[in-house]
Amino acid sequence: MRNHTLLDEFILLGIPQTEGLEPVLFVIFSFIYFFTLLGNLLIFTAIVSSSTLHTPMYFFLGLLSIFDMLFPSVTCPKMLLYLSGQSRAISYEGCAAQLFFYHFLGSTEGCIYSVMAYDRFVAICHPLRYMLIMKPEVCVSLVTVSFLVGCFLATTLTFFTFQLTYCGPSQVDHFFCDIPAILPLACNDSSLAKRVGSINVGLLALMLLFSVCVSYTHIGIAILRIRSAEGRQKAFSTCSAHLTAILCAYGPVIIIYLQRTPNPLLGAVVQILNNIVSPMLNSLIYSLRNKEVKNSLKKIIQNIMLSV
Repeated sequence: MRNHTLLDEFILLGIPQTEGLEPVLFVIFSFIYFFTLLGNLLIFTAIVSSSTLHTPMYFFLGLLSIFDMLFPSVTCPKMLLYLSGQSRAISYEGCAAQLFFYHFLGSTEGCIYSVMAYDRFVAICHPLRYMLIMKPEVCVSLVTVSFLVGCFLATTLTFFTFQLTYCGPSQVDHFFCDIPAILPLACNDSSLAKRVGSINVGLLALMLLFSVCVSYTHIGIAILRIRSAEGRQKAFSTCSAHLTAILCAYGPVIIIYLQRTPNPLLGAVVQILNNIVSPMLNSLIYSLRNKEVKNSLKKIIQNIMLSV
């Protein structure tokens, strides 16, 4: 057997077919990342500062805002660094950490979406027992289970990916360390890691999407039974923002991990939508579609303007 030199760093090649566009992409993604952090921070501040928003629904929404700040922060800062002309190298440990936190935050956020769908199901289908069912300890338990699921999935995927030997080449044909981009660089057989990644990520996404569909099927039936048009409109408005956010979140995941032959350009575009654009859209969706959040944001902005 010939000797191999184990890699201690990887080189991120970035977004395919964008050579020479680095300055333009740096400006665009810097603006999107800044707006994502600002928008979600304002939503979180509005929920914390307004006593009328201290309900289970807004507890989950505030938690979602935190995840929408953390999730793009796993990949975006490093991407902005090399788009600005800095080194494209990332250490072996940094690559493993990036992969772990990407899947931990992404899968936990997916679980939070399902929990939010269940919360809306209880609120619309069992309004009189809502506060009895969605007690604080129940909400905390649901969030804890979401964290444990995300941690288990991320640990499993990181272990099976980085228990392989990487001895060259070191070029990662992507803008961050993810399983489909890292596994082709392994020196030994990576078929098991590929199957584990596809089954775990795909199965979790489909299970969570199925749970959301079940909740919203019951919600849809309950809305149709509401006699007044105003009541139906109010019930629909509380769910439309959540449904839009779910479509933005689950669509890219299913496209990436269930395709048989990965396309680097398609994968990069879909990942950008999932990593950077979707968290920014969530802040717009929930602030523009939710009257309570909108009114609380107006008060915060007015207080800031008065203090200035």
